[in-house]
Amino acid sequence: QVQLVESGGGLVQAGGSLRLSCAASGTTFNINTMGWYRQAPGKQRELVATVGSGGSTNYADSVKGRFTISRDNASKTVYLQMNSLKPEDTAVYYCNADRPTGWGTMYNYWGQGTQVTVSS
Repeated sequence: QVQLVESGGGLVQAGGSLRLSCAASGTTFNINTMGWYRQAPGKQRELVATVGSGGSTNYADSVKGRFTISRDNASKTVYLQMNSLKPEDTAVYYCNADRPTGWGTMYNYWGQGTQVTVSS
C-alpha cells in the first residue's frame, strides 16, 4: 500500500502563487508516475500534471507555462509550483501515484485532497 499526504493548499489572490507538496509513504520503492489532478465544484476530476520516475512531464493545456511539476525520488515527494493563478484554478487538488502490481497492471493511489481557492 501507498499513502499520499498533500499539503500547501490555501487561499490566494489572482496572480499569486502556491506550492503543493505530496509525500508518499508505505510501499514506495517501485512508484512509477506521480501527479496532480483537480476537481472543481460540479465538475469531473481532471489531470493537472504528471511526472514519471525518469522525470518526463505532462501538463494540461490550461496550466502550461504557469504550473511546474517536480519530484524528489529520494524522499518520494512530488511538488506542484503554481504561478499566475486564476480564479478558474480553484479546486480540490489531489495527489496521485501508481506502481506496478507485477502482473502487467498498476496499483493506483490517491491522496485526500487539498483545497486551493483563488480570489478575483
